[in-house]
Amino acid sequence: RVSRHTYEEPCISGTRGSGTVFFCGCSLACVFCQNKDISRSRNNGELLSDSELYARILALLESGVHNLNLVTPTHFVHRLAPLLERLKASGDLRVPVVYNTSGYERVETLRRLDGLVDIYLPDFKYFSSELSARYSSAPDYKDVATAALAEMLSQRGRYRYSEDGELLESGVVVRHLVLPSHRKDSIRVLGHIAATFGTDDLLLSLMSQYTPNGKLENYPEINRRVRKKEYERLVDFVSELGAENVYIQEGS
Repeated sequence: RVSRHTYEEPCISGTRGSGTVFFCGCSLACVFCQNKDISRSRNNGELLSDSELYARILALLESGVHNLNLVTPTHFVHRLAPLLERLKASGDLRVPVVYNTSGYERVETLRRLDGLVDIYLPDFKYFSSELSARYSSAPDYKDVATAALAEMLSQRGRYRYSEDGELLESGVVVRHLVLPSHRKDSIRVLGHIAATFGTDDLLLSLMSQYTPNGKLENYPEINRRVRKKEYERLVDFVSELGAENVYIQEGS
C-alpha cells in the first residue's frame, strides 16, 4: 500500500497525513500481529520495480503529505537506500523521511541509512527475553532493540519540531504497545529506556490499542483488550519517570 495515512502520532500525521509505504514481510513474527496477512508473507502485496516504486512515491509526495513514512522496511533497505539517495539528489524530497520499524534492527543496517532518514519511529516491545521469545521468537529482542535505539539517537540527536511546533522534523519517537497481563514488563521497558537514554532527547508514545487477532487460543493471557487501569498505571509511571515528551492515547 502506498497512500496517505492519518492515524500516526499527531506530530507525524499532522493535518494532511503521513505518506506511508507499507512493505510486506517483517523482521519479527509476533503472534498477536493484526496484519499477519502482509507481515508474514511477501506474496500478498504488489510487486514493484525500483522505478515503479520511485514513481509511486513521487505521486504520494506531490499529494501534499507531511512526510515519507516507510513502514516495516528493514528487509528492503539494500534497495531503499539508493532510492532515497536518488530522491534527495533530485530535489524532489522536501519532507522528512520516517523509518517505521519494530525496533529489531541490526546496527549495520541503520548505519546504511545515516543521512537518509530524518525521523526514526521504532517500537520497543519487551524487556523480558521470555516474553519476546514466546510472542515474537526473538529472545534477544531487548539487547538488539537497545543497540538499535542507541544508533538511531546517535544519528538524529535531540528531536526537533517545525517552527509552529506541530510537526516533527527530526528525531526519534519510541513506541511501546501495552500488552494485557504484562504491565510489569511495560514498566521495565519504560524504566530501561529512561535509565539508558534519558527522556530529554527522545519522544515516547504509549499505545493502548492492542486488539486480539482471533488466533490466540494458545496465549490466553493476551487474548483480551488492555484494561483501562493497566494503561493508566503506565501513564502514571511515565509521569513518575519525569518524562514530559509523551504521546498518550485519548479515551484509553
